[in-house]
Amino acid sequence: MTDVPAVLVLEDGRAFEGEAFGAPGTAFGEVVFNTAMSGYEETLTDPSYRGQIVVMTASHVGNTGMTGEDAESDRIQVAGFAARHFPERFSNQRGKQTLGETLREAGTVAIHGLDTRALVRHLRSLGAMRGGVSTEHVDDAGRARLLARVLEQPPMTGAALALEVGTRAPYQWASHAPGRPRVAAIDYGIKRNILRNLERRGLDVTVFPATTPAAELTGFDGFFLSNGPGDPAALPACVSTIRTLVETGRPLFGICLGHQLLGLALGARTFKLKFGHRGVNHPVKDLATGAVSITSQNHGFAVDPLSLPAGLQLTHVNLNDGTCEGFRVEGRPVFAVQYHPESAPGPHDSDPLFDEFTRALGAVRAA
Repeated sequence: MTDVPAVLVLEDGRAFEGEAFGAPGTAFGEVVFNTAMSGYEETLTDPSYRGQIVVMTASHVGNTGMTGEDAESDRIQVAGFAARHFPERFSNQRGKQTLGETLREAGTVAIHGLDTRALVRHLRSLGAMRGGVSTEHVDDAGRARLLARVLEQPPMTGAALALEVGTRAPYQWASHAPGRPRVAAIDYGIKRNILRNLERRGLDVTVFPATTPAAELTGFDGFFLSNGPGDPAALPACVSTIRTLVETGRPLFGICLGHQLLGLALGARTFKLKFGHRGVNHPVKDLATGAVSITSQNHGFAVDPLSLPAGLQLTHVNLNDGTCEGFRVEGRPVFAVQYHPESAPGPHDSDPLFDEFTRALGAVRAA
């Protein structure tokens, strides 16, 4: 415990008192919760969390320190971080530094010692909402000023955050090898373990910025659409590019935001979930086989299954709320899932998705 007071204020005026843990200061974002009991290093560095203050429902977060090896990007991505307790000490032979040291070095404001159970119940009842976490505005007058600033923040609906988090220039993920199927991965906030999964299957992957036009994505055997933050409806140029990529007839695989953008490109609609899906224990049913996978998820928007046009087949559903977790174009190697198959909470439940994509690419290469 630091004994430095901190406060988290929601846009409806509800305030939660706690103690500072990360860097001093004030941060704003959409306040969401994650139900995972582990994987906080991956959560902190997942670009899909850009613009969000993440509340962990696990009681103790930080027990295994920070390794640097488990990071999904090259920086802390969350706007702010909260949990019931962040320990300063850790026990892990792979650990390099404490969670607190990492947050302070990154300038990330964090709070602990607050009633996270009450906070999460509040968000489940009323939905994710804008908020601010601060070590500077903790008295009554300060909280009023903090609330006023929270209400000035833009909502997540309409936010084109995917244009902020990805690469600015194309790059080769692994060394080029002649004869391997070539994949163009569009980076809306891609996670490193996605790239590792593609590389592990012998694919030659080049990563491109989210704004890359279709005309620059020629000469590839197939396309991968990554995860990312924000509202898919705020990315019309990306949707247009994907529509052109689908028309090439080559294999295409999308996840998370890529799933939503592909849905829009094919004529479906997206909508904002009340409080989203964030955690590593979401059951998803494959409608073709009846198999249930335990999945990792992090998204606040979803594809409306009732809006899927003719020619699109619903393939996966979330068993918690019945939302769309996957679809495919009938008769073509174009498919997507809403969850994160590279995160492996199953741990191997979702491997067949990468394998299917690889086989489709191999068929193109052999033709």
